[in-house]
Amino acid sequence: MVPTRRSLLSAFLTVPILHQLTIRKALAQSASLELTPACGDDDDLTLAREAGAFYKPNAPLRHELFNDAPAGESITLAGLVLDPDCQPIANSLVEIWHADETGKYDTSGFNLRGHQFTDENGRWWFSTIVPALYPGRTRHYHLRVQRPGGTVLTTQLFFPNEPRNEGDYLYSDDLLLEVSDSADGKFGRFDFVV
Repeated sequence: MVPTRRSLLSAFLTVPILHQLTIRKALAQSASLELTPACGDDDDLTLAREAGAFYKPNAPLRHELFNDAPAGESITLAGLVLDPDCQPIANSLVEIWHADETGKYDTSGFNLRGHQFTDENGRWWFSTIVPALYPGRTRHYHLRVQRPGGTVLTTQLFFPNEPRNEGDYLYSDDLLLEVSDSADGKFGRFDFVV
């Protein structure tokens, strides 16, 4: 039986954080391509990328973005915000914005835009859609991450195996989501190291 996005998110939110980090380190050691940059030293901080032309401040506080584009393909994005010593950072700001299912950004309101703060274990998540291709770019999400009292990391996350990845000047393997299929959409995972 294939799990649902809700069951995958529930498992992510209930499994103890130390256990999650141990599992991820073990998987990273056996993988040929490390999808989420590992923490461990300052050289492994998450890469910055430009915000792009469609950033808007003051996005609403919310986890659920899917209702802004119900015709889109469902995806739940989740992950951790970690410091360079692999410790989770509570109360970190995580902000997201992206194109809709037709490749357009909402420039008059706050559709497919939101922010939240990580929980006490450094976890964040959004329920949203898979964005359509935007002219001249590969499929991607824009995010801003800021640990309490820290500088803002502005970056972008990308999908694996996208034909346009290699031609996108902002693309990097270090910013690939881990994406899996579920019974009701996709589940994407990325841990930020700030």
